Amino acid sequence: MQQSLLVKIATIGLLSMGSSSVIAGSFLFTQTVNNTATAQIITDISRYSEIRNHKWSDLNQIKHFPIEITPSDHFISLAYSPGWKQGSNFFQIRLKRPPEQIKKSLSHYSKIAGHKYWGGDTNDHIKQAKGVPTTFFYTGKSDNLAFPSTYQILVFKAQDQGKPGFKWNHGHSYGVAIDSSASEIIYWVEKW
Repeated sequence: MQQSLLVKIATIGLLSMGSSSVIAGSFLFTQTVNNTATAQIITDISRYSEIRNHKWSDLNQIKHFPIEITPSDHFISLAYSPGWKQGSNFFQIRLKRPPEQIKKSLSHYSKIAGHKYWGGDTNDHIKQAKGVPTTFFYTGKSDNLAFPSTYQILVFKAQDQGKPGFKWNHGHSYGVAIDSSASEIIYWVEKW
């Protein structure tokens, strides 16, 4: 009788521990999934230098970005996402500059751009003849991530790193978007 009581107590103890382990494991799994399911987007301008100089892994892709924000620059917004899993990472800074500086930038960057688009977003651009992926308007103020038609999107480089049959599944592109009428320039880079 004493042995059967010990077996019952041991069985109840093991079942309790097993149930607790399942509950704890489920909780930890749920927390891990919730923490990685959405990409963190950093918008704090004070982190610009840190992101530009230390966070973005390929400095060649951002060499066209300003080294620092100067007093003549009027900061509008920043958006940086380090991405998650195989998701897209992007970096954009949107500045308002004097009209003559915007005009110079447009003239300079137009000469080195391999692709040019007016307005829209990456989905619109890639569908065009000889189109390439670009970016979305992450630094805009609305939920619509397409650039207004006043923006000229200049692509300096777009590199496909996908596998045969999965064109543009992986890759990167970078450039600027300029709205001359608003005296704005957006420096952008995107990896997916």
